[in-house]
Amino acid sequence: MNAEQDYPGQVSNQGTGAAQPAPGESGSRSVAIAMYCVLLGSYAVNAADRQLFPLLAHDVRLQYGFSLSDTGLLTTIFTLGLAVAGLPTGYLLARFSRKTVLLLGIGIFSTGTALTILATGFSDMLVYLAATGIGEAMQLTVMIAIAANYFVGYRAAAIGSMNVFFGLGAFSGPIAGGLLLTRYRTWHAPMIAFGILGYLMIGLIALTVRPWFSETHRAADARTDHLGAPTLLNRNTVILTILSVIGGLVLFGFTGMYPTYLREGLHYTPKAAGFVISFYGAGALISIGGGWLGDRFSPRVVLGSAFFSIACLGYLCFHGSEAILPRAILAFAYGAVGSGTMYVNLAAYHVKAVRSSLSSRASGMFVTGFYAAAAAAGYLMGRIAGHAGWAQAGEIQISMLAAIAGVLALTLRPSKMAL
Repeated sequence: MNAEQDYPGQVSNQGTGAAQPAPGESGSRSVAIAMYCVLLGSYAVNAADRQLFPLLAHDVRLQYGFSLSDTGLLTTIFTLGLAVAGLPTGYLLARFSRKTVLLLGIGIFSTGTALTILATGFSDMLVYLAATGIGEAMQLTVMIAIAANYFVGYRAAAIGSMNVFFGLGAFSGPIAGGLLLTRYRTWHAPMIAFGILGYLMIGLIALTVRPWFSETHRAADARTDHLGAPTLLNRNTVILTILSVIGGLVLFGFTGMYPTYLREGLHYTPKAAGFVISFYGAGALISIGGGWLGDRFSPRVVLGSAFFSIACLGYLCFHGSEAILPRAILAFAYGAVGSGTMYVNLAAYHVKAVRSSLSSRASGMFVTGFYAAAAAAGYLMGRIAGHAGWAQAGEIQISMLAAIAGVLALTLRPSKMAL
C-alpha cells in the first residue's frame, strides 16, 4: 500500500505543523523500534487469540449441544465488534491517550477470551466473543495511528509489519491451542492461557512503551488529488464494496469453519487440525508482497486473479486427499491469496478509488462491508454444511461466490482510480 494512504480503522492524530520533539524523547530510533516490537508482539497475541476459537469450536459444540450453524456464528461473531467499534474508538482517542486506549482494547479482548469458559449458553458466549472484536478494533486503530505518526518516512513498512506479525500469531496460535487442548483435554485451558497472556502483554506495554513514542504527532505530507472520484457514490467504490462483502464471506467462511470441518468431517485430532490451519497464518506473511502487487498492477488483474484463485482453492480444500501435508499446503495458499493479497488490496483500492479527502470514509466503507459480512460467514457456512454437507458448503459459499466476485472485479475502471 502507498505510504500516504489511510488504512481501515485509522484515526488521524497528525498535527498541522512540523513535528516537535516531545519532552524526554531520546531521539534514539532503535529504542522506538524496540517499543514498536513490543506492540507488534501484542498484536501477534491478538492474532493467535483470533484463530483459537475456531480450533476449539468442535469441543464447545459437543459440550453445549450447539447446532453447526450456531457454532459457525460463534467462530466469526468477533468481526461484528470490529465493524462497529470504529466510532467509539475515535471518541475515546479524542479524550484519552493512545496508550490508554490500546491497553483498554487488549484488556477487553483478553477478558472476553477468558470469560468464554464461564458461558452458560449460546447468548452469553456470543457476547463474550463479540467483545473480543471490539477490543481488537481498538488495538488495531491505535497501532496504525502510532505507526503512521512516528515512522513518518517508513509508514508503509511499519504498517505492513503488522500483517507480518498477524501471520506469525495466526501460525503459532492454532499449534499452541492444539497442544494445550491435547495435554489438558479441555477447551478451557487454551482460552485461559491466552487470556492470561493478553494481560501479561498489558503489563509489558505499560512498563516499556513511553509517551514520547506512543503519543507522537507528526505533520502529514501534503498530497494533491489528481485522480479518484469526488464522491463515494461512484462505479469503482460500489463494485469494491460488493467485493468486500463477498470477500468477508469467503475468507471468514474458511477461517471460521475449516477447523471444524477438519475435526468433524475428516476426524483430525486437535493437534493435526491446529497444524494444518496454522499454515493459513504462514500464508498471510506474504501480505507485504501482496500489497506490492496491488501497487504495480491493474486492480482488474490483482483482484480478479485473487478471487478466481480462491474459487479453485475453496473447491480443493473440501475435496481430494485427506492427508495432512496437502491440506497444509492448501491452507498456506488460501492464506497467501486471501489474507495476503485479496484483503490487503481490497482495503487499498477502496482508498485509491476516491480523492484523498474521502479516504477515511472509503476505508470505513471497506471495514463495515467486509467485517459485517464476515460476522455472518460462519453461520452461513455451518447452515449450508448442516443441510447439504461440507463439500457443497465449500462449493457454494467459497467457490461460487469467489467466481462471481472474480467476474465482477473485471468490471473495475482503473483509469478512474488514483493509481
